[in-house]
Amino acid sequence: MTSTPPSVLFVCVHNAGRSQMAQGFLTALAGDAVEVRSAGTEPADRINPAAVAVMREVGIDITTATPKILTADTVATSTVVVTMGCGDTCPYFPGVEYRDWTLRDPAGQDIATVRAIRDDIRALVQELVAELLPGT
Repeated sequence: MTSTPPSVLFVCVHNAGRSQMAQGFLTALAGDAVEVRSAGTEPADRINPAAVAVMREVGIDITTATPKILTADTVATSTVVVTMGCGDTCPYFPGVEYRDWTLRDPAGQDIATVRAIRDDIRALVQELVAELLPGT
């Protein structure tokens, strides 16, 4: 008997920084034990280069990631939706667990600030992993 892994959706406005870093950390920490996705309410053209750089510093490559538009179906098929600054623009579906992580936007920030945001995201993702996959 196989159980379906939980599905986590990270959402921010541009899907170019915070949500991509969170997706990178959760993928690295949980592997196939969690389905990990990210999207944005107004996706950017590309991933924030500063986010790519600070994730590379910790051995996680997000260079192949691309910003994606948030769809109602993506939200509805998620176990947990983690929002990061998208406010009321995320659709709500009963039965889906929502979290809102208050994080600074890395857009236009210096590399030291983006590193601090990365570290905040890592800590939150580690807590999420401990909750979703107890004993790992």
